[in-house]
Amino acid sequence: MRPFRDVTAAQWKAFAAAFLAWALDGFDATVLTFVLLDIQRSFSVDYALVGALGTIQLVFRVAGGIGAGTAADRWGRKGPLMFSVLWYSIFACASGFSTSYRLLFAMRALFGIGMGGVWAAGMPLAIEHWPAKLRGVVSGLLQGGYSVGYILAALVYQLVYPIANQHADRGWRVMMWIGILPALLVLWIMTSVRESPLWLERQRRPDAGARRTLSLARLFAADLRFATIQTSLVMGAFMVAYQSITFWYPKFLATIGRAPLPFLLALNAGGIAGAAAWGRLSETRLGRRGAFTLAMGLGVAATPLYLFPTNGVLLWIGALSIGLFAAGSLGVMPGYLAERFPTDVRAAGAGVAYHVGAGIGAFAPYLVGTLQDRGMALPPVMATCIAGGGLLMVLFVWLGPETRGELLDGDAHAHDE
Repeated sequence: MRPFRDVTAAQWKAFAAAFLAWALDGFDATVLTFVLLDIQRSFSVDYALVGALGTIQLVFRVAGGIGAGTAADRWGRKGPLMFSVLWYSIFACASGFSTSYRLLFAMRALFGIGMGGVWAAGMPLAIEHWPAKLRGVVSGLLQGGYSVGYILAALVYQLVYPIANQHADRGWRVMMWIGILPALLVLWIMTSVRESPLWLERQRRPDAGARRTLSLARLFAADLRFATIQTSLVMGAFMVAYQSITFWYPKFLATIGRAPLPFLLALNAGGIAGAAAWGRLSETRLGRRGAFTLAMGLGVAATPLYLFPTNGVLLWIGALSIGLFAAGSLGVMPGYLAERFPTDVRAAGAGVAYHVGAGIGAFAPYLVGTLQDRGMALPPVMATCIAGGGLLMVLFVWLGPETRGELLDGDAHAHDE
């Protein structure tokens, strides 16, 4: 805890705002994975269309990430974060009122816009508050929020779903209705969290007015074009692996007769610990690229243990391992993306990279569902996509520079204030 002694209350509040918004976003997004079979029965659709619900919310994350990121560079980080939380809460809840598959599909698409906006605005809010020496640490802790949301979803499913599902077609709807609760977070952010000091410092510069409206276009200028494309490919490859790990996993457990909660807790507890650990290790001689490579390499190696054992203990160890390594590798990402883009385009740059990547990975749930409809077994399909996405991520990371130790522009002056 020694490195955290100098962290101020304002910095902790900024971290808490981004962490809670991302965790509750994770809750609302992953609740869907627990009720796929119920939705399939309610609307009489095949696996491909059920998988398309996950695909569409990830595709629309791209619009949310780009929109909120651009707005966060123009008007500050807080406002777009609050708007995104309110947006995803409303459409998560509205999903539970769907009377047809098409309406549910539309609600999950609109939900995806808010889902993307939270990360694009919340990540720079937290990263820019904290000192440079702790950027890798806060990066890992922040990214673990999504796994916290997944655990919350598993617990609510375990405790609430059996009660709510006593009436036909009611259980999955109640799980969606609970998604309105994160909207309460907006009130606390509004009253308690300060704007990013680096963003405020950037607005005081003489050229701020000329550049702040052009953040999205600037990403494709000569000096940033490669960073935008390369980071998007890194995220895209990771998301193929991650969606293959998580989206169909509850269904996989159901088909082999395993209660989901112990394995989902292992997977996501591993993800939380792994994100924190790899974020911290990326501050060592490993650097960002070395931490990505080692974490994802071990994750790919652990994939057979995740999907193929028949013994429950080995399955549990596999879930913990894939969380620690493959899912946990994402703990390096917030700090890495923040370092690849300057302050005036950081939210837009990170938002585009993260959510274009999510859009690429969005097709993994649909692809896995389609291959199941064609008679392929779920475990080998998941394993192939996990390994392919993970290895491509490592390749794309090494196409870019090492960024460990780089100061964000305005770092020293803003934190001195």
